[in-house]
Amino acid sequence: CGSGLSGDYISDEGHYWIGMDISPAMLDVAMEREVEGDLLLADMGHGIPFRPGMFDGCISISAVQWLCNADKKSHSPPKRLYRFFSTLYTALARGSRAVLQLYPENSEQLELITAQAMRAGFTGGMVVDYPNSAKAKKFFLCLFVGTPGPLPKGLGTECADGEELHQAKFTNERTRFRNIKGKSVKKSRDWILEKKERRRRQGKEVRADTKYTGRKRRPRF
Repeated sequence: CGSGLSGDYISDEGHYWIGMDISPAMLDVAMEREVEGDLLLADMGHGIPFRPGMFDGCISISAVQWLCNADKKSHSPPKRLYRFFSTLYTALARGSRAVLQLYPENSEQLELITAQAMRAGFTGGMVVDYPNSAKAKKFFLCLFVGTPGPLPKGLGTECADGEELHQAKFTNERTRFRNIKGKSVKKSRDWILEKKERRRRQGKEVRADTKYTGRKRRPRF
């Protein structure tokens, strides 16, 4: 989970999450940022330490490929990968999904990761965004537990005439109040109030709302 940047988006979507990371320094940053998810210091190569069927989904960003490295003499990449995937399969509820974004060094790593996932019981496959781009190319291992489903379509796979290329549009302009999806803009007053309400529902101690909530301080002269 690193410093919890992706966790903020998951919280904004109304989900509860638990993040694990092998780096204490990254988890300290997440604590300082006061993320809403629970944090766990753990090595994913040792397995997912949760009871069966606990989670409705799993997201991993640029982490799985590190299990292909043998940082210690006792490390066996195939065993660590299988340990991770088998315990993840157990921790996920039936019918749930896991999406693991990764950066494999070569085709051998990709084959090793996919083989261990299938050996653990997962179905699914690999989805590649922008396969013809050296910089934007991304690999996503999309896995299903129990009931198999259709794989999503990778971005940038169709560029024929008359077809729209699915790319994110970048702009420096800031929208006020609510974005296109009808959600409050991050750091706005409404966004802060919604976040505080979610923390209250989780039983956490939150400061009372006042007329100063979300108000920006004036720049010092």
